[in-house]
Amino acid sequence: MTCFTARITVNHLRVGQRASQPRALWRRVLGAGALLALSFSAQAFQAGMRQITVPGEDPIPVALFYPTQAPAKAVPMGLWAPEVAPGAPAEARFKGLILLSHGTGGSELGHHNLATRLAAQGYLVAAPRHPHDDWQDRNLVNSGRYFGERAHQASRVIDAVLADPQWGPRVPEGRIGALGHSAGGYTVMALAADQVQPALAGQHCRQVSDDPMFCRLGNGALASTPGAKPAAAVAEDATRVGDPRIRAVLAMAPVGVVFDAAALQQVRVPVRIYTAQFDQVLNSRYHGDWLARQVPKAEAVSVPGAGHFAFMAKPSRSIPSDAGDPASDPAGFDREAFQQGLAEDVVAFFDRSLDGRRAQP
Repeated sequence: MTCFTARITVNHLRVGQRASQPRALWRRVLGAGALLALSFSAQAFQAGMRQITVPGEDPIPVALFYPTQAPAKAVPMGLWAPEVAPGAPAEARFKGLILLSHGTGGSELGHHNLATRLAAQGYLVAAPRHPHDDWQDRNLVNSGRYFGERAHQASRVIDAVLADPQWGPRVPEGRIGALGHSAGGYTVMALAADQVQPALAGQHCRQVSDDPMFCRLGNGALASTPGAKPAAAVAEDATRVGDPRIRAVLAMAPVGVVFDAAALQQVRVPVRIYTAQFDQVLNSRYHGDWLARQVPKAEAVSVPGAGHFAFMAKPSRSIPSDAGDPASDPAGFDREAFQQGLAEDVVAFFDRSLDGRRAQP
């Protein structure tokens, strides 16, 4: 670990310990940031939820989570049941705007637990369903424009929210952050790093043999087998995808090999990167850990016992995929207990990072 990276190892619970214990462990890690989050929670907001669609050639469905004083309840929505007050009136002003990007083949509800926690603490959360890279359609992966398009979709969502007369005026200037998981972690890092080089994915997969899942997924922009040349990744040249409105980034188990180290070293906004000990999809050595070493002053958190999907809300049933089952965890890992602390940590990170002093354009 270089001098640029503060590594925090979060000790996970042994099987049988109560959920109150991981919260205590996380509070010690969070320190002053947690106190700030707890003081704001005294206002007792709930999470409201509405759906909007960003217009365009590829319309983007977006779930908006926001603070409200209306009572929330568990609302079944497919594989999830977020605790929300659908259509409830929103507070007059938000603490900030958080763009939330899901992983490849995911949905706008896959991280609803983090979104509702942020909303209850005063944030407006915009969670898009990435067109052509969601649970119904993954054609973007082999399009030759995957990495650039995903980041551009995120910026389109921010454009639409800020331009909307109902939502934009409630967002304080300069208080926009980004949160993402897996390919969504890549997406939010790209907004901060500006330049990405998709051809590096092919180079990576020709040179290593211990990142097999990444190199097999997608057969294109996210994929290559050692010795092969992924056409889609090569077709996408070095691309500028930054968004200077992003003032803080939190990436969970992110894709990292398409970034150039020199571009990452120019990142000046606060960055926090999580990796999972038993990530079966991305070898953290080449992805999250490598990203954390390149970004100046990045905060790095290693989660013992966790798998790749530990950062997602747990779906109501098993959904096997070519990347594994998002409903499953390594033996002994308590996802619910972990995510209670993770939600506190996410709120505290954005509270301290979007205070107008640390995060600069």
